Amino acid sequence: MVKNLRTAYAMLSPALIWLLIFMMIPIGIIVIISFTTGDGYGGIVYEFSVSGYKKTFDLLYLKIFLQSLVWTVTSTGITLLIAYPLAYFIAHAGRWKNILILLVMIPFWTNILVRMYAWIILLNDKGVINNFLIHFGIIDEPIQMMYTPFAMIITLVYAFLPFMILPIYASIEQLDKTYLEAAEDLGADPVKSFFKITLPLTLPGVIAGSVITFIPAVSIFAAADLFGGGKMVMIGNVIRDAFLGGMNWQLGSAISILLMILVLLPIFLYFKSTSSDNKISLF
Repeated sequence: MVKNLRTAYAMLSPALIWLLIFMMIPIGIIVIISFTTGDGYGGIVYEFSVSGYKKTFDLLYLKIFLQSLVWTVTSTGITLLIAYPLAYFIAHAGRWKNILILLVMIPFWTNILVRMYAWIILLNDKGVINNFLIHFGIIDEPIQMMYTPFAMIITLVYAFLPFMILPIYASIEQLDKTYLEAAEDLGADPVKSFFKITLPLTLPGVIAGSVITFIPAVSIFAAADLFGGGKMVMIGNVIRDAFLGGMNWQLGSAISILLMILVLLPIFLYFKSTSSDNKISLF
């Protein structure tokens, strides 16, 4: 038993070392800095202070956080509505399955900024969409799409759609088909089978896809820079500007830590409650 444990830890050690060096230590440094004092010139004075955390509860920052949360939750929900049917179709596509998965993964081969710039070509006043609608007489004047919440949300949906599709596809692919056959034998129609069997059993994929979509979406600042027009700001922009613009390391660190807690705590509580009921296990 001890030998097996040693072997297991030896095999896990590269991943554990990587997580320690590139994740846990940087997070620890940010936590320490969040409780320090600034010298007014971008320097750090290692004296205990919670001034950074006090500033995060300023009405301006709370408003930006809530605004970011609304946009991110909306984009995650839309992404889920698009991704689930698509993942379901791919999982039942037979010999075309691998080709369709490849098409889903192709966007990963291009930098996210390049893909966002492509949407500027589509959405601006003289872009492809407006020119198409004007050409066919559907509209007389260009529709203002850039620098609106619509542009922000549609860009987030496009950027993170593959992150939602792949976990859901994996859950549907691993679904035990005998449950569906049993439901059919018992007289359940396809709709009832989906909501009573397929959806509950693939819920771990839905949760995983939502998490890995929501977390980067809530902190990304490139979307607000490109599609906000200076009028819309996300919490990621505040963190970046605190570190790079204002050189306020305490504020940037405090917001980062609070954002991480607010995002991860509900996820942790969900998995803890479901694993205790033997519905979903983390391992």
